Amino acid sequence: MIDVTTMSPGGQTAADIARQLSSFLAAARQSLELALYDLNLSGEAEGLVNGALEDAIRRGVRVRLVFNADSAGPIPVPPPPQATPDEIETLPVETRAIPGIPDLMHHKFVVRDGSAVWTGSANWTDDSWTKQENVLLTIDSHDIAKSYIRDFEQLWETANVAVTGDVEPVAVMVGDATVRAWFTPFRGEALSHRIASRLGKAQRRIRVCSPVITSGPILGTLAEIASDRRVDLAGVVDLTQSENVLHQWRLNNNAPWKTPALERLLEYGGFTGKRSTPWTPGSTHDFMHAKVTIADNTAFVGSFNLSHSGELNAENVLEIEDEPIANRLAAFVEDIHGRYPPVRFPELDGPGAARAETPT
Repeated sequence: MIDVTTMSPGGQTAADIARQLSSFLAAARQSLELALYDLNLSGEAEGLVNGALEDAIRRGVRVRLVFNADSAGPIPVPPPPQATPDEIETLPVETRAIPGIPDLMHHKFVVRDGSAVWTGSANWTDDSWTKQENVLLTIDSHDIAKSYIRDFEQLWETANVAVTGDVEPVAVMVGDATVRAWFTPFRGEALSHRIASRLGKAQRRIRVCSPVITSGPILGTLAEIASDRRVDLAGVVDLTQSENVLHQWRLNNNAPWKTPALERLLEYGGFTGKRSTPWTPGSTHDFMHAKVTIADNTAFVGSFNLSHSGELNAENVLEIEDEPIANRLAAFVEDIHGRYPPVRFPELDGPGAARAETPT
């Protein structure tokens, strides 16, 4: 069984998501493995989630948590975690900090009893659960859970992002859906080529949600599709972050072909953009944060931005071939697409333009 929850600004409260997560955690009888880029909840949501973890420990469940540490940057894409290691390590669980330099431990998943997985794009923070677009999935499958546990154990044993993600993306039937679990960085390049191949073979529709699009294979394929105009293409990006990327490319001139390709794709490929609040530690974190790609009836959904930096991070993606799930996620993308204006790029070199991009 696969359950999908879509999230939009103001569409749910933090407590709503916390209750859903607490219910997932409450079913644990043996183990919970958590890999979280960020954990920073307050009020009722914090009480529900912390209470569920504490109750699990009292039941004799082994609870382990790996989290990202040391990834702060000037104007990061994605932004650094809000929680500090000291705060996370006060939780009554076994913890392991994973250095986020040079590459991020960017997961947001839980494995329950080796048989079910909670994953998606949403960090465990108040802003992520109330002010951002995100997708959550739960999937009941021993085979898929086994893949996630293998990746978790690589993180737990090595505390080194660079040597993780060595998991074969084997096709598994979950109900009527064919599912593959992808992990980076070991399969980061292969994942980008897989997504690009599926996009290139699409006959009917392509829908994309990604804060930025910088992966060479994916960007090149989408730009070509936009030029050919042979497939119904629409997507949404975070415009603030995408402008930051373009500004950096113009400064360092190390991606001369990507700049016109990205501008062409976003302006003429049916993309709209969310003008999110520029990141600062105390700002509202209202990014367009969903990471969803649909090619006909195949969906790629998880923590992976369609970016070159994402290929080097620790990320996870579920490739799901299933028409009802693809239709639901496509409708979600179309709804977000309709909320924001078409992308148009103003001059990016004026005051206030971003000076750097960190991993996306």
